[in-house]
Amino acid sequence: MTLLNYNEIKTGKVVIYEGQPCVVLDYHIARTQQRKPQNQVKLRNLITGNGTNATFRTSDTLEEADVSKQDITFLYTNKGEYWFCEGADRSKRFMLDEESVGDSKKFLKENMSLQAIVFDNGEEAKIIGVKLPIKVDFQVKDAPPSIKGDTATGGTKQVTLENGTTINAPLFIEIGEKIVVNTETGEYVERAK
Repeated sequence: MTLLNYNEIKTGKVVIYEGQPCVVLDYHIARTQQRKPQNQVKLRNLITGNGTNATFRTSDTLEEADVSKQDITFLYTNKGEYWFCEGADRSKRFMLDEESVGDSKKFLKENMSLQAIVFDNGEEAKIIGVKLPIKVDFQVKDAPPSIKGDTATGGTKQVTLENGTTINAPLFIEIGEKIVVNTETGEYVERAK
């Protein structure tokens, strides 16, 4: 168990706040003339996904959460259940609910390698979420037809990916093409090579 001082609570750190593991999204140490410095922090709960703001003063400390990552493979989804296996060993299967998978579900595809975020509270280790690769290749399943001369404005159109997710892509993207998607922003990056 590591205790962090108020000025060590920085972006990317995972801390225990109100008994729950939270990741620090943003922080700002404010120093005013008459008062002692304070750290204004934006947190996201790793279990519920809710965001919150907190302020820590010079006398405050927070416990750093014991979070690790484990390589897993996504197998399939069925009626709101998301099935994974440990590494490439398909005999060690486990299920996560929709809440644990969160927004990552939009960019999951069968046999995809990703990481599980494991929180250990001292009594048991529990998977609290998944972390996708930042860029993933998808095949375009459906796209409206392109009209000649329509690309001069640099516009976009909605295309459907192989897993059913819709994103905005440039007008020149056609059905059957492979494209790269940023899983953090949900945006088209480029054509896959």
